[in-house]
Amino acid sequence: MSIPSNLNTIKASLPEHVTLVAVSKTKPVSDLMQAYEAGQRIFGENKIQEMTEKWEEMPKDIQWHMIGHVQTNKVKFMAPFVSLIHGVDSLKLLQEINKQALKNNRTIDCLLEMYIAEEETKFGLDENELNELLTSSAFKELKNIRILGLMGMATFTEDQNQIKKEFTHLKSIFDSLKNIDGYGKDALQCVSTISMGMSGDYQLAIECGSTMVRIGSSIFGGR
Repeated sequence: MSIPSNLNTIKASLPEHVTLVAVSKTKPVSDLMQAYEAGQRIFGENKIQEMTEKWEEMPKDIQWHMIGHVQTNKVKFMAPFVSLIHGVDSLKLLQEINKQALKNNRTIDCLLEMYIAEEETKFGLDENELNELLTSSAFKELKNIRILGLMGMATFTEDQNQIKKEFTHLKSIFDSLKNIDGYGKDALQCVSTISMGMSGDYQLAIECGSTMVRIGSSIFGGR
């Protein structure tokens, strides 16, 4: 199967309200350009250096999503161009994104990463940490970021029931955002995104309420 036909097959299977992020990490620009020419404009990378190199080389109407774990000292390299940062899991990281966004005269969109899996290797906030973050005075001072929603990764398992339970849990946290005291309605106007689901489980994620899926190997082939 070719990259364009893989892409078109997946796009045809997605409901209108679901955004497709083509996960292009480790793939050469020539592969990305095949997807671009087939109409894809949102690409996800997990290493800032690689994403920056591709940004420099490729058309400027592409939205670049940072989907990997972000180190604060690397934020400055992507701040001029990144469209959405998926894996934000601390106030410290948000403060650095805000600082670099300000330097670039931008507002940078972010998703807060929630820890929903039963695996030690995953990153993310728990519900208490999310509440503390969103109601903190330090968070309210951040004027150059926008929280668009939540992101989460399910446990890497064949057990569909467990994956469904974790996705449903993320959706319930998302739905409860509206009820967090002190987190103003203004701040929530932008909150519309739940980024969950990858090549192996995106259909289940959509059933559970996902509005953004991150698909790599089903488009570009295995790594």
